[in-house]
Amino acid sequence: MEPIDIGLWVSGGLLVVVLLGMRVAFAAGLAGFVGLVWIFWDKMKYAPEKFLYFNERRDTWDGALGKAFQIAGQVPHSKVSAQVLSLIPVFIMIGYMAYHARLTSALFEAAKRWLAWVPGGLAVSTVFATAGFAAVSGASVATAAVFARIAIPEMLKIGYNKQFAAGVVAAGGTLASLIPPSAILVIYAIIVEQDVGRLLLAGFVPGVFSAVIYAIIIIGLAVTLKTVGPPVRGFTWRQRFESLPPALPIVAVVVIIIFFVYNPFGEAWGTPTEGGAIGAFIVFMMALYRGMRWGQLKEALLETAKLTVMIFTIIWGVLIYVRFLGFANLPSAFSDWITSLHYSPWVILVCILLAYAVLGMFMDAIGMLLLTLPVVYPAVMALNGGEYVSAADSTFGMSGPMCAIWFGILVVKMAEFCLITPPIGLNCFVVAGVRDDLTVQDVFRGVTPFFVADAVTIALLVAFPSIVLWLPSLA
Repeated sequence: MEPIDIGLWVSGGLLVVVLLGMRVAFAAGLAGFVGLVWIFWDKMKYAPEKFLYFNERRDTWDGALGKAFQIAGQVPHSKVSAQVLSLIPVFIMIGYMAYHARLTSALFEAAKRWLAWVPGGLAVSTVFATAGFAAVSGASVATAAVFARIAIPEMLKIGYNKQFAAGVVAAGGTLASLIPPSAILVIYAIIVEQDVGRLLLAGFVPGVFSAVIYAIIIIGLAVTLKTVGPPVRGFTWRQRFESLPPALPIVAVVVIIIFFVYNPFGEAWGTPTEGGAIGAFIVFMMALYRGMRWGQLKEALLETAKLTVMIFTIIWGVLIYVRFLGFANLPSAFSDWITSLHYSPWVILVCILLAYAVLGMFMDAIGMLLLTLPVVYPAVMALNGGEYVSAADSTFGMSGPMCAIWFGILVVKMAEFCLITPPIGLNCFVVAGVRDDLTVQDVFRGVTPFFVADAVTIALLVAFPSIVLWLPSLA
């Protein structure tokens, strides 16, 4: 059997076991290992002289098994020991430390005093507060969990529909996927071997843009529907300015991280990892200053460790599968097939994004990207003319490196979309888990308007790539 055929059979089996409920990390690792054994057993059976094993069936099987173990065993250390991956636990820890430093409540209070006067003001305040927290968190789940405790009671107190209030928090939490520091952007950069700093910069404007689209949707609904929530007035200018100093540490952390990635006035101060570490230290000191106790520190570190281990386990499992795809030659075959289609590259790109929307209904965001990007990314780059094509010779009007950044933001935005889509929208489950008075169905109903907002945002990012590429083009 040809390696490509083996790749298709194993990939189909992987999709089946994932849909049946097996965790992506274990399903991908198992599929990759089985695929490696199958490929090597097939090769040894027909070309034993290329391998250091005898031609008996038992020795052929043992040889294939040994080669598969050797390759699969090297993946966890060789890939996960990359220094850039240290960004992930650092970014996650910043979020949990900020929560225990009560920076989240200070941020929400500042947003409320400045923005709550508009129609649907508390919901708009929640969106921008989650965007601000996303700028120090990097984890969508943590953002949704924190603001489910802080913002939903405030909205319910003044008469918001509880489903809509929950939907605002679940959708606002997704902004952490784009606004730097973003763990999922770091993972994308590692998979496609692109510069982490430029990708983090590229996520900033689209992240803020997404928050603005959310706010416009909320205001529109508040004007037409009474259940969305009335505006909150009565804050004086003095009260508004008094709310700013407690929220300034978050601004400081954001500025430090951005300057470490890209300094507009000269050379960068350091690497993103160094910037993230200094940001974590600042938030830690602020948490101590505000009275964080040993129990809270322990909880923050344990939650950071749990989420980091989950992400790293997915990376380990999926990278074994990715190594198998390389032996099966499936990425290049898929790339050749995509470029041979007699359709506009723009139509093909839209179809790929729609496929992500469907796939995201059944898989978590990180697992979905890790599984698909090794095959889809080379195809999209080939559509544009290759990884090193110039903007003048490209299909999408941008150079190869810029296309990689643009496509990364589109894919991560699709991953955001998948965090709130049924049946396994993770943010919706988190919000429902935090609030005893909400069911998962309530949260899914509440996020429905934000499906429209995300669709509009994605369409605009596709139509106007400069929204994504303006900031990284300055770096």
